[in-house]
Order: sequence, then C-alpha cells, then structure tokens
Amino acid sequence: MPARGDNITRHKTRDLFMGRVVVETPDGPKRKTVYGKTYRECKKKVHKLQGDADGGLVFDADGLKVCEWFDSYLTDVLKPQADAGKMAHSTFIRYEGIVNNHLKPALGHHKLKDLTRVAVRRFYNRKGKELSPRSVDYVHVTLQKALSQAVRDDLIPRNVASGERPRSSRHQEEAMALSPVQVRALLATATGERNEVLYVAALHTGLRQGELLGLKWTDLDLDGGTLSVRRSLKVTDRGLGFGPTKNRASRRSVPLNGSIAAAFKAHRIRQNEERLRVGELWEDRGLVFPNRVGKPMNPSNFYHREFTVLLKEAGLQNRGFTFHSLRHTFATALFARRAHPKVVQSLLGHSSITQTMDTYSHVMEGIGGDAVDGLDEAFG
Repeated sequence: MPARGDNITRHKTRDLFMGRVVVETPDGPKRKTVYGKTYRECKKKVHKLQGDADGGLVFDADGLKVCEWFDSYLTDVLKPQADAGKMAHSTFIRYEGIVNNHLKPALGHHKLKDLTRVAVRRFYNRKGKELSPRSVDYVHVTLQKALSQAVRDDLIPRNVASGERPRSSRHQEEAMALSPVQVRALLATATGERNEVLYVAALHTGLRQGELLGLKWTDLDLDGGTLSVRRSLKVTDRGLGFGPTKNRASRRSVPLNGSIAAAFKAHRIRQNEERLRVGELWEDRGLVFPNRVGKPMNPSNFYHREFTVLLKEAGLQNRGFTFHSLRHTFATALFARRAHPKVVQSLLGHSSITQTMDTYSHVMEGIGGDAVDGLDEAFG
C-alpha cells in the first residue's frame, strides 16, 4: 500500500481516495479536498492543486452557490464551445434558458457543495407537474452536465443528479404526424402562397427546417431527380449563418419524385419574377427559399409569421403540430408503405438506426404481420 505521508486517505463511506492541501485564499489559509477513484488519480489531482496554488489559481468553492456555478458554467464552459462552432448557438441559448428559467430559481440558493439528491428529486417532481416529459428531460440533461463539470473541476466529489433522471422522461413522446386529410388541408391552404413549395418539399423530402432554408439551387439536380443536403441555416450570436448539418449522416442525397421536381421548377420561375420586381435590392445568395430580398430567411419569423398562421387557416391549430411534424409525416408515410427502417434512416439523416426505431416504433407496430401471416402457406 502506498505511503500516506502526502495527506491522501480513503474516504470513510465511499470507495474513493481523498487528498487534502492547505492553500492560501483571499480569506486566509484553507484546506482543499480533491477526490479520485484510485490513489494514483488522487495524487495527480493533489499535485495539480499544489501547482495551481503556487500559481495563484486556486478557486475557493466552499461558499460557492449553485446559481454562481451555473453562471460560470455558461460563461466559461458552454459559451466558448458555441463561439468555436463546437456547439450550435441555438443549443447554447436553450441551455441558457433552462438555467435561467428553471434551475437557478429553484436550486440557485443552495451552496454547490450542499446540494443533495433529495433536493434534486423534489425539484424533478415539481417540474414533472409543470412541464412536458421532454422538457423535464432537457432540464435534467442540463443539470447533470453542469454538475459533471463541477466534479471534473474538483468543486464537488460527486454528481447528485446522476441516476436521478425523472422516470416520466424516459418514455419518448410519439412523433406528431399529419394524417392524409390534414396534409391535403395544409397544402390546399398553402396554394398560391410565396412559400408553398417549401411545405411541399418538407413533406416530400423530410428535410429539417434548417436544411430547407440552407438549400441552394446548386444542391438540386432536377433533371436527375436528386437533392443534396450539404449545409444548414443556423442562428448564431452574430445573426444568421450557414453551418454543417446536424451530424455526418445528415449530409445525404435525397431522391425527388416527379411532382416535387416539377414544383421546384415552377418555384424557380416565380423566384426569378420576384427578383426582377425587387431589382437592385435583391441579394442573390443562390438560395431556394430566401426572404423577400434574397437573403437567408429568419427561421423564427417564418415559423411564427407564416407557418403558425397557415396552420390556423387550415384548421390545424392547437393540434400540437410544428414544422418538424412535416418531417415526421414524411417518415410515417414511408413506413406505411413498408419502407425498410434503414432506408428511412438514410433519407432522414439519422446518425443511427436506433434513433429511427425509437422515434417511429409506434408506427411500426404490426409491420411484420403480413410476413408471418403467410408462414402457414410457406410451411404447408
């Protein structure tokens, strides 16, 4: 057993090693504790803490409140990732909103080192009565990630949110898809609208909203009947910009049937007419679905000023439908035609077949019925 002259001992109740170092802080000398699963890991952390102390880098976490740690986590951990393009700006905004609207008001008054599993469990129970299961899941993921970072930074010995995931959030909500009657109502209402073909394209290709708004005419081979997904329109802290697709599998080729190819051709003619009317104000970015002067279309403005209005006019408001529901409608229609799950995965650009199966398991129930019904005849 290694010598213990360096103030490294075993934790009394947990299978951990503890290392203690006395460091100077603005409030005078204080003893800091680090933890490790092995003696070697703990010793490494002790040496790092000693080195940080010598360089004046010790962070006094004894009185650190949860709200203060959340602010530090957003500013020092997540924001640099978003600035470096390693995290979508919209994802950062979602984390920031969850922290400010849910986590800080409920848990922010606790000292970080005193936050308990009981407090987290009660918090989840309250949120389960206020929010949808998916929203509670987002809250849980945000809290767990923030506390995991605090563990890595040796501010706390363990993550009290780990293993406390709300049971209700483990059951994924079924994807909302429009029925054939609802699709016809939506498209009939959109007939003649400036972005009519955008809705047709969403239903015929299953592209995400950002992928559609990032689509350029050079991505379309209308004679060959293919569409290439190469980029996505994203909202950043500097405004709208183009970035990579959601994952590597999202860079894909999608076949176009005759009706959607014809719709794209007609849309291009109307866009050219619009460009002539606008004149010098038009900024040609080569986009298939730009705003009225050729620039990228603001996704939020489009959604709230056009799509929700269209849903209301079609009598489809208050049904839980979003623009993403058009993507789900595309996938549901494919499964209804007995498309193979791997084909659907490829067309949707899912990173794994598991994602496809989990999302659409409810529409695949009984999909093998026709296959087994014929076994008696086959084995007869």
